[in-house]
Amino acid sequence: MKPPHGDRSGGSNRTPPGRSTSGRPPAGRFSQGQPPSGQPPSGNPRNGRPAKGGAASGHDPKPANAAPPNRLSLQGGQPDPRPARPSFQQRPEGNQKRPEGKRFDQRPPQGDGGQRAADTPKGTVWLYGFHAVAAALANPRRRLRRLLLTAEAEAALIAIAPPPWPLAHERADRARIDQLLGRDIAHQGVALLADPLAQPSLAEVLERNGPIVVLDQVSDPRNVGAIMRTAAAFGASAVITQDRNAPEETGSLAKAASGMMETMPLLRAVNIARTLIALKAANVWCVGLDAGGEPLSGGFYSGRRVALVLGAEGDGLRRLTRETCDAIAGLSIKGAVESLNVSAAAAVALYELTRNA
Repeated sequence: MKPPHGDRSGGSNRTPPGRSTSGRPPAGRFSQGQPPSGQPPSGNPRNGRPAKGGAASGHDPKPANAAPPNRLSLQGGQPDPRPARPSFQQRPEGNQKRPEGKRFDQRPPQGDGGQRAADTPKGTVWLYGFHAVAAALANPRRRLRRLLLTAEAEAALIAIAPPPWPLAHERADRARIDQLLGRDIAHQGVALLADPLAQPSLAEVLERNGPIVVLDQVSDPRNVGAIMRTAAAFGASAVITQDRNAPEETGSLAKAASGMMETMPLLRAVNIARTLIALKAANVWCVGLDAGGEPLSGGFYSGRRVALVLGAEGDGLRRLTRETCDAIAGLSIKGAVESLNVSAAAAVALYELTRNA
């Protein structure tokens, strides 16, 4: 026979559910001041609180200045008497909740970034400078969209490329063009929004006469533009660059080309080594320019069509490009200068290749 437990014969020393050891109603889902189960409510019947000065549950009444309950009363379902918490819009800025899926510190773009994007539709390019814009206006293959001119630039452009022009121009001040192109751009007060030119195919390049210039990862747009100008000066048929590591058609490239972008075909090849193989199959002699090669001699290549291959400054020709060339040649440089800028080297090499033609 087990001995009795607690204060009741055969009972348990655990506190029955709904009761506390102090004789007070437990906290939790019940409102403060609500009587234990089995006792009638007293005091205010609307909110289930004991009347001031007494307590139906046998404990001291709540002070008159006590904070109101933190939950709805079970008696009558009256709302919390506390003032409503401010909504998200009413909260102080420092305590605002971060919206899901969006950075809290996102702000509208500053400056003219949004306006510049609106004025430059996707797939278009701003050309600037007198010679680049004049050549584009005279190119029937170029699709033109907008022409912005300052008052001074209008008179100068008329002298270079007399009207009529394919499109009407807009008068703009220099600050407006600075906003579109950037304050560090030497636009000379003239800006032309146009679509990029369509690329020629390799077959179309081979149909033209003259040497071909192949650029192996030359990435500076000013160098590419200067080489295009030089290639046009020495009667080259095209300039070929790599599709990935070469600059897109930009205003700086067009300005460096000084209008020759409109007349010198620019072909972007996916793979330079494979392009050289295709040129060799078309009976084009591929000559890589490198300081370690024998001096370039135009007379040696007389009667042959040559593709002049130039590498990036510093790195030079890549291994596979170098191995695919038919020959490697260099320039005879005297004095303390060890090498030339790639655009200057292209000019010297093209002159040597074409001076006896």
